[in-house]
Amino acid sequence: MAQCGRSTLTPSRTPQSFFTRTVSAKNQAFASVSFLRTLPEFKRYPKQCSVVMSCQGNAQRQQQLSLDDLVTSNRKGEVLGTIQDSLSNCLSDTNLLETVPGLKSRIKGKVRDIYDAGDYLVLITTDRLSAFDRNLASIPFKGQVLNETSLWWFNNTQHITPNAIVSSPDRNVVIAKKCSVFPIEFVVRGYVTGSTDTSLWTVYKKGVRNYCGNALSDGLVKNQKLPANILTPTTKAEDHDVPISPTEIVEGGFMTQAEFEEASMKALSLFEFGQRVAKEHGVILVDTKYEFGKSSDGSILLIDEIHTPDSSRYWLAGSYEERFRKGLEPENVDKEFLRLWFKENCNPYEDEVLPAAPAELVTELAWRYIFLYETITGSRIDILPTQEPIHDRISRNTSQALSSLRQL
Repeated sequence: MAQCGRSTLTPSRTPQSFFTRTVSAKNQAFASVSFLRTLPEFKRYPKQCSVVMSCQGNAQRQQQLSLDDLVTSNRKGEVLGTIQDSLSNCLSDTNLLETVPGLKSRIKGKVRDIYDAGDYLVLITTDRLSAFDRNLASIPFKGQVLNETSLWWFNNTQHITPNAIVSSPDRNVVIAKKCSVFPIEFVVRGYVTGSTDTSLWTVYKKGVRNYCGNALSDGLVKNQKLPANILTPTTKAEDHDVPISPTEIVEGGFMTQAEFEEASMKALSLFEFGQRVAKEHGVILVDTKYEFGKSSDGSILLIDEIHTPDSSRYWLAGSYEERFRKGLEPENVDKEFLRLWFKENCNPYEDEVLPAAPAELVTELAWRYIFLYETITGSRIDILPTQEPIHDRISRNTSQALSSLRQL
């Protein structure tokens, strides 16, 4: 969702609305939930599961997951065939301008296609996999999992911050309020790790000891837990994200001091909450990123995907300590293993043409995305194939949703 307003702000000023008409948030994270019940074709938001309630005071035994849970799970056997049959039927691109009345323009992001629908934005989460600032592959059901993962977290973090979501008429689609987007990614980290140019371990091993305003002590090793969670913001550049300090954000006019402080507090609180929820389900939320925008009434809203395996690193908690002591890489449940494959087989930043991701790795990643969603939410995701082409389904559901919204 970040790409919906990347050009709306310039470094020398505070946010102004990019669109001539916006929808007031009134500090309500799901302002339209009340009318979702009158639109039966709309997807219902998942209810809070027991783990979220436990994080708010009800004790619950923590799970201990291992790699065996990923490899030998009965659930994997149930979904593997569907994933393999869908390798050639991914949602890699959309063109709703030709099929949905009233859409004005499209912005194609790394993963999402964003359409201007007047008072709203329509955001389609595709199956494209992005890393190293480019698309690496298409992963079956990835867009659906990311979309529904974000919806679950949006619904369960309303006590921390409001968000811009209005409704979700399709498993790959959300409709959101328009707002002015701060061109900053709020990256929060709990561990020294990573393989990209802006990751904490990459810069730390090069000798950097002050990163985005954070003083780092000597002697840290890869995958070590930090003494406290830290914020390492980056700018939202078109081609490559650039680390930036809080002082530079304010002095550069990206945000006011008050805006930065509020967004930072929200980001750190969201991350701490996400860590607690993940831990109770046997996984570690290692790091993640958040994006925020400003609504027409001046409130700061969470606007981007939240705690998905695309925007976050997740490790299996049960084996982390032992593997860390032995100097082994943690068992991960995100896209890191595919990132590492590309780094081992090419230069993903500089090579003009990249090798095709192996089908077995694509299949494994699709399974891990499903595994993570179901582990954290406690519910099974519906990936049953249908006869209707994906694009036709999205067009139909989006058209119906926008028509209903315009009648309100």
